[in-house]
Amino acid sequence: MNKLTSLLCLTLVAVMCASSVSAADKLLDSTKAAYKEQRQKDRLREADFHQTEVKLQAQKKALQKQIAALQAESDRLSDTFSQNEERLAEKEKALYLATGSLGELFGVVRQVAKELQVEMKQSVASIGQEQQIALIDDIVAAKTLPSALQLHGLWTVLSEQIKDSGHAETVTVNYVGGDGVHTDVTAKRLGSLGLLGDNGYLKWDGVTQTASDYRRQPEQAPTRSSVLTENLQPFAIDASRGTLLEQLGNKPGLSERFAQGGAVGKVIAGLLLLGLLIGAVRGVSLLRTQALIRVQLKKPQQPGNNPLGRVLKVYQEDKALNVEALELRLLESVVDEQQLLEKGLSLIKLFAALAPMLGLLGTVTGMIETFQTITQFGNADPRVMAGGISMALVTTVLGLIAAMPLLLLHNILSSQASNISVVIEKQGIGLVAERAEQQAKAAA
Repeated sequence: MNKLTSLLCLTLVAVMCASSVSAADKLLDSTKAAYKEQRQKDRLREADFHQTEVKLQAQKKALQKQIAALQAESDRLSDTFSQNEERLAEKEKALYLATGSLGELFGVVRQVAKELQVEMKQSVASIGQEQQIALIDDIVAAKTLPSALQLHGLWTVLSEQIKDSGHAETVTVNYVGGDGVHTDVTAKRLGSLGLLGDNGYLKWDGVTQTASDYRRQPEQAPTRSSVLTENLQPFAIDASRGTLLEQLGNKPGLSERFAQGGAVGKVIAGLLLLGLLIGAVRGVSLLRTQALIRVQLKKPQQPGNNPLGRVLKVYQEDKALNVEALELRLLESVVDEQQLLEKGLSLIKLFAALAPMLGLLGTVTGMIETFQTITQFGNADPRVMAGGISMALVTTVLGLIAAMPLLLLHNILSSQASNISVVIEKQGIGLVAERAEQQAKAAA
């Protein structure tokens, strides 16, 4: 039994070994086939790489050849550039030697043309000369020597400018009104100094080629129609070509000055008007009183309705009184009349004292506002400060202007009232003396 088992085991092992050998042979055959296939693919790839390398080598050689050609061309162009630089320097030297004083002439021509360009853009004498302006612009902008035609044109424009500066002629200009509407109007050109319209001088803007009105015209300013008459009267011309007229526009008028005073200025003006009104009423009353007193002095026995008449009436009504009592009654009547005569004068004096104080208040307030503006905006422009200070000082001027006539009026009215009081006092003293003489005679 054991032998049979062993035999079976040996047979089984033999069969397994035979199967393993057969599987290994199959695996080896498949491996060899895969290896052959991979070797074939590698050969194909190597062939492709070799072909690519050949192409790249050919491109490299072509590029190297092209670089060499470009380098040669660059060297040739560099040599040509150096030669041209040398030739250009020689030509410039030859040109400088050949032109000689023409270079200086070119500089002078450009300088004169530039000055003429500025002049024509600002002067009214260039109205309607667009072609001449374009010619001068070309000469100024030129980088080469001016041609003979340009030199002749420059001379012609200069001659025309000189000629036009001494003539007055009628021209048509583009006028811009206060509403911004552009219209063509007829104006009178006074040489190169000014332009006259129907309302006076016109401001000419050479940049926009437009005319407009000045803010303020001078007194007895001429107009276009006035210079066309035969009886032409002498008139002032702004030789600064509008600068003085511009400054005249910046000068405020009387109403503008008063408006700069603000609320304080209006209060001062109110005090002045009220004081003058009171003074006028009191002045008329005092003049009337003086006239009545002069008439009363001629008729002392007929007391009227006036200060002296009322004092005389007291004397006639109290004839029974003694001298001391009569003197006191007359003194009382004189004091009452003096109060009536001086009525309102103290108010005028008060207004005269308040006016400069209000002016000083307005000045201090204006200065505070000016410095606050400078602090906020950091503007150190002296013109801004001067404008604010001048506005602040307007109230001081108004205060002084109001105080002087009020003081003068108070002095005049006080003198009149004082003169009337002296007359009344003299008459009262005379009446007391007359009563004392009568009593002395009666006692004797």
